[in-house]
Amino acid sequence: MAVFSTDLSSTVETLLENKRYNSVRDVLSTVNAVDVAVILEDQPPQKLILLFRLLPKELASEAFVEMGHESQELLINAFSDKELGELVNELYVDDAADIVEEMPANVVKRILKQADSETRKQINDLLKYPDDSAGSIMTPDFVSLSPTLTTGQALGVIRHKGVDKETVDICYVVERSKLLGEISLRSIVLADENTPISELMDENVIFAKTLEDIEDVAARFDRYGLTALPVVDGENRLVGIITVDDAIDVMREEATEDMEKMAALTPSEKPYPRLSVFEIYKNRIPWLMLMMISAVFTQLIIGKFEAALAAQIALTAFIPMLMDTGGNSGSQASVTIIRSLSLGEVEFSDIFKIIWKEIRVALLCGLSLAIVNFAKLMIFDHVGIMIALTVSLTLLATVAIAKFVGCTLPLLVKKVGLDPAVMASPIITTVVDAIALMIYFGLATTLLKI
Repeated sequence: MAVFSTDLSSTVETLLENKRYNSVRDVLSTVNAVDVAVILEDQPPQKLILLFRLLPKELASEAFVEMGHESQELLINAFSDKELGELVNELYVDDAADIVEEMPANVVKRILKQADSETRKQINDLLKYPDDSAGSIMTPDFVSLSPTLTTGQALGVIRHKGVDKETVDICYVVERSKLLGEISLRSIVLADENTPISELMDENVIFAKTLEDIEDVAARFDRYGLTALPVVDGENRLVGIITVDDAIDVMREEATEDMEKMAALTPSEKPYPRLSVFEIYKNRIPWLMLMMISAVFTQLIIGKFEAALAAQIALTAFIPMLMDTGGNSGSQASVTIIRSLSLGEVEFSDIFKIIWKEIRVALLCGLSLAIVNFAKLMIFDHVGIMIALTVSLTLLATVAIAKFVGCTLPLLVKKVGLDPAVMASPIITTVVDAIALMIYFGLATTLLKI
């Protein structure tokens, strides 16, 4: 796709240079809105504005939604009031609300001023919901049907109302604003035209509450294979729907955020190419500073056993291997549990089952590593049997403890209401390093009599 976009960008630039504007419009009209957005954002500001104005109205609004916030702001500042009003009123309300949320105050004021009264009201309603709630990503653009309609009448309603709705594949049966059921367009089309909607609708509707966490809502799409999900308020009134494209956006954002936290990075809303050097620095330095300070614990432990190291200098060579293996073992367990927590596969009540499983895994992994390590130390490194035994037993104990810490810490953190992703590799590694060193030096002083 990147090659396709690059070639197309070159074609568009050539046509622009030759002032063949109709040809540019014809070429871009055949391209998906996502790719049009990529092509436009590759252009300098003046060409970006010119290209956008060449697009058909519907394609322009779809491409605008796919652009980065900086490009959107550039275009908005270049629009006349009439152009801005036409664009805002062409957008789906949830997309318009997302754009408003990211813009500076002066731009927001201008957007809302140019929107028609109904669009402005709907945008303001969406902005009242917390950022991470289902209400913040829902759209009021859905088709509602009365249960007393026949399928023939329902098709007429869909034809009349469905033009500006985000989806007509699923329609919602509503009476006095209360959600009664849902019905697919397929069911309506295939049924006899005199069949009442109330006889065909599915009353067992999977829905979300307006204040539910968006991560839980997105997981529901994955669990049930949904394309749309109705959102109701505290009184079961249907106030909007969430479509699968919005759910995918949430999943992608949450996965990116978790990956950044697990790699000891402060999450950023901007993509990497748009981050400045100083912004990247700000995202990384707090965690690097914290981990550097936490390493003081391992330094203190090594300092305490300095005499033992002086007596058996060979012990020093195996410290990095033990610490790395412990950190890796803990990370394996923590990443597995964090992933399962995010998918709703496990919860805190499963903690003892998880510990029992991870301890058995740890013993198998630890024994395998210890046996191979013991053989390697004896055959290739030619160390004494007691040193080989000390290192190998430490390896076994370290893997067991690392797996235990790695599987329990995320569960405990989730239980107290914090994000388990922040307890992944960096922090778990620091904890396991300290424990591994204490075990190592404890066994060394006992077995080697130092």
